[in-house]
Amino acid sequence: MIRIQITRLPHGEGLPLPAYATAHAAGMDVVSAEDFDLQPGQRHAVATGLRIAIPEGYEVQVRPRSGLALKHGITVPNTPGTIDADYRGELKVIMINHGTEPFPVRRGERIAQLVPAAVTQAEWEEVDELDETVRGDGGFGSTGR
Repeated sequence: MIRIQITRLPHGEGLPLPAYATAHAAGMDVVSAEDFDLQPGQRHAVATGLRIAIPEGYEVQVRPRSGLALKHGITVPNTPGTIDADYRGELKVIMINHGTEPFPVRRGERIAQLVPAAVTQAEWEEVDELDETVRGDGGFGSTGR
């Protein structure tokens, strides 16, 4: 388990901190700090009223809530979104309405899940040729029907 420092902005006062809904949940629910109606086709960066300091070597992934996606067509378009360890601005959740009706987002409503994850950084090694594999250069859909 890692510890992530968190602070509230003035418009986040009184809201719950991100929390796991059940003992074995992978993601912590995060809530909206604002009221608005998300129109069909509209995208909006939803304020949470929170700032976080993620430890070096980690990220926090922002993921949609499955119930909102299934019931209303509401999702996070860049899923999973990544919050980097060196970001110190307000945590906002980009939401989009793929449904056919306006969707009311209200202060205190659960809008997404946050999943802390370890990050492995890589370095490129440029070579003249790559090793051969059975799949080779077969692309999209090449491994089955």
